Formats: sequence, C-alpha cells, structure tokens
Amino acid sequence: MTSLDKPTAEGSGPPGPSRAAVPDGPGTRDAKAVTEAALFDAFGGVRGMVETVLPGLLFVTIFTVNKDLNTSALAALAVSLLLVAVRLVRRDTVKHAFSGVFGVAFGVAFAMMTRDAKDFYLPGMLYTLGLGLAYIVTTLAGVPLIGLILGPVFKENLSWRTRNPDRKRAYAKASYAWGAILLGKCAILFPLYWWADTTSLGWVLVALKIPPFLLAVYLTWVFLAKAPPPIDVFAEMEEAERAEKEREAGA
Repeated sequence: MTSLDKPTAEGSGPPGPSRAAVPDGPGTRDAKAVTEAALFDAFGGVRGMVETVLPGLLFVTIFTVNKDLNTSALAALAVSLLLVAVRLVRRDTVKHAFSGVFGVAFGVAFAMMTRDAKDFYLPGMLYTLGLGLAYIVTTLAGVPLIGLILGPVFKENLSWRTRNPDRKRAYAKASYAWGAILLGKCAILFPLYWWADTTSLGWVLVALKIPPFLLAVYLTWVFLAKAPPPIDVFAEMEEAERAEKEREAGA
C-alpha cells in the first residue's frame, strides 16, 4: 500500500487458471507488480494518504492549542478545499481529494450544530463502521466488496465471480480482512468518543489513520498476488468485435 473464509464460486463459465498451473517466474513477478501498481492507484497512494490525514491532523493540532472549535473546523475545511484546488490546477484525479472534502464538511457541519468538538470525528467514525460491516456482509453474500472496487481497476469487472473462482476466494479473504481491521478500529474509537476528551480522541484517530490502512492494503496485495491473474474482459470484447468484423468482411 487484509483470511478467513472461502466462499463457493458461482456460475457455469470456465474456471480461471489454478495457482498450481502458474509457475513462480517472471510472469508471476510481473503480475505481482501489476497488482501493486493497481492497488496503489485505487487507494490513492502516498498523496491520497496525506490528503486523508492532513485535515484531521490540523483540526486536532489547533484545538489542542487554543480549544477553539470554529478556528479548528474552518482550518480543516480550508485545507481540504486547498488540496482539491491543487489537484484541479494540476489536472490530477480529484476523487480522493473530493471524498476528503465531503468527509470534513460533514464533520464540520455536525460539530457546529452540536457545538461539541468531538462530533467533528463522528461522521467519519460512522462511515468506518458502515464500511467495515459492508465488507463482511457483501462477502457473506458472495460478492466481496473489494472485488467490486478493484474489478474495474484490473479490467476484469465481475468476471471473477463466475469464471475465476480462486480469484474470488482471494477477494473474499481480502474483504474479510478489511472488515476485521475497520471494525477493530471502531472498537478502539467509539469507547474513546464516549469517555475520552476531544484531544485524546483526535490524536488516537490520527494515529490510526495510516497503519490499519497500510495493513489492509498489504494483505490485499498478498492475497491477490497469490491468486490467478485477472481476466481482461475489455480485451475479450475487443477481440470479439474484431472477429465479428472479419466475419462480416469475409461474408
């Protein structure tokens, strides 16, 4: 930048290659490199992590110093907007920065309404709880959330569900790991929300931003690096169109 169950594969299409059929050679190393690059891109990389941490870090730093909710909240919102503006100027993708702005904006609005600085963190905590549950529930339902997120990145869409059962199992393991890590994080944060002061909660939350995320991404990479390669459905569609045109030209 996370192994638990192996759901049964569904569908009647041909299965993807098994792990035993893929020797550990240059091709496997290339697949691992592609997996690493795709994960890095999908989750925002170093810059995305900075954009995730910086607003909350600024909020808790200012609040620790002067206990002023308004100044802390507006500073966090301002730096989030600045990060989006920088990406727009550089014509970079803004999805990670925009998600940060929405998260900070909800936190600021909630804290301003309740006049309790701890509530700046509550929307993000609730989102983490919901996301952790979503990873578990979707995996139990046979459609692991991490597969839905990464399928388009790997150009396989949902082919892993019916045609690549070993890859589906890897997505299931990764989704269970993400769910367990996020729910574990919530198990630490929610008691602090009720019983700790704002600065203690804020610093613990900042400290828990990156390490659990990196662990989840690393475990996802481990599971997918050992899985069969993705089926490039876009290449298959292009090949089918090309074959159809050749048949029409021959006719």
